[in-house]
Amino acid sequence: MTHSETSSDLERLTLDPGAEDGALQPSVLVAPAVLLLVLTVLMAADVVSDVRAGSPLPHVLLEAGVMALGLAGALRLWSRYLDLRRRTRLLGARLSRVRTELSRARDDFARFRAESEEAMRGLGEAIDRQFERWLLSAAEREVALLLLKGLPTKEIADLRKTSERTVRQQALAVYRKSGLAGRAELAAFFLEDLLLPRGTPVAGQPGV
Repeated sequence: MTHSETSSDLERLTLDPGAEDGALQPSVLVAPAVLLLVLTVLMAADVVSDVRAGSPLPHVLLEAGVMALGLAGALRLWSRYLDLRRRTRLLGARLSRVRTELSRARDDFARFRAESEEAMRGLGEAIDRQFERWLLSAAEREVALLLLKGLPTKEIADLRKTSERTVRQQALAVYRKSGLAGRAELAAFFLEDLLLPRGTPVAGQPGV
């Protein structure tokens, strides 16, 4: 799951904590809980009034049972409300942490992208200079770049609107002028130093 998907899910759950199990939002439970509590109080007052008036015991017991059910329902709804509020706070805290992590990840990616673009510009300039040393033609340079990108001969031919035979001939010219055996050596010539661990001496540096 990606960061964006995680953030979206947490936002959905924070705004609707019951989305995970099909329950309602916490605020929706307040009104019925209060209503049941009010009805329970009224029923209790009625039971007291009936007792004082000497109403029949079955009638009093029935009203007392209804009062107990109302009280139990009110307590159940209130308990559910408090539970969902707690979950909302927890999910809100998680969402805040995810947002912080996403912000940090975006900053890291932007920094990496800027650094990589700078490095790629430097690599591109180095490749151009080396192509000049090898005396490659404009067509050979384009083919060599596409070979470095890993494109197969057919795709290179399609991109350049030429035949595969022409592309193969131009590739052979690149290998001949560069003194390299093929695509793998061409790629290694420019890229192998990029894969070395930091601090590893590079051939051609002073003292190597």
